[in-house]
Amino acid sequence: MSTPRDDDALSWGGDDDPTLDVGDKRSPEHPRAEDPEPLAPERTARRSPSAPTPDAGTETVAESPASVSSPDDDAPASRPLGNAGLIGIGMVAATFLLFALGWLLAGRQLQSLGIPIPDVTVVAMTIGATAAPLVWFVTVLVFTRGWRAWQRFLLLILGIVLLVPWPLLSMGDLA
Repeated sequence: MSTPRDDDALSWGGDDDPTLDVGDKRSPEHPRAEDPEPLAPERTARRSPSAPTPDAGTETVAESPASVSSPDDDAPASRPLGNAGLIGIGMVAATFLLFALGWLLAGRQLQSLGIPIPDVTVVAMTIGATAAPLVWFVTVLVFTRGWRAWQRFLLLILGIVLLVPWPLLSMGDLA
């Protein structure tokens, strides 16, 4: 037999406070029969003050959770990427890392060629060119969070096309 002192270890003070109940913020797309009832009560349809009151024998119709709008409904909900999307993001990230390495090697090759450009300029251009693929990748991922996956991938592919390290490819071998 347990004592009230033993039961205190299994609860937190104020667990039964109704003001702390935040409800279930996510609504399942396909509710299952074994799902428990939602924590928040269903909202009843609102009547305008001028609308007649229902008779004693009629029931009020409850709105479905999908028809109740909240302030966050204006922004489209971004769905999480699936396995293919995550693998695609990883492959694009690896491509951008390789491009950054390519731009770094191309800048080092330009320094060793002895071209008539000051070394400070070549170093600054090398740093900027090396950082460009990484900045593009992070910028696209941060600023397109609410976008659809195909739109994000389109911008990432555009970055791959624009940021190819052409000097490395056109110089040939890594001398």
